[in-house]
Amino acid sequence: MSQTYEFYDQRARAAEVAAEQAVLGNVRERELRSAKAWRSMADRQLLIDAERVKADEIRAERRAAELEAALPAENPAA
Repeated sequence: MSQTYEFYDQRARAAEVAAEQAVLGNVRERELRSAKAWRSMADRQLLIDAERVKADEIRAERRAAELEAALPAENPAA
C-alpha cells in the first residue's frame, strides 16, 4: 500500500494535537516522538515524489531521443 505525503502529514498533525492535549508527561513525550516520526516519513515522501518526477522526465526525454533516432532509419528518404 502506497502512502502519500498528505497521509503522513495528517498523522503528524494529529500526534502534535494529542501531545498538546496530553495531561501526563509520558503521554506527551510519546505523542511528540510519534509526531517526529510521522513528520520524518512525510519529508521522505516529498523527496521520493520529487525523485519520481525527475526520473519520469528523464525517461520521457530518453524515449523521445530514441524515437527521433529511429525515425530516419525507418524512412531513409525523409
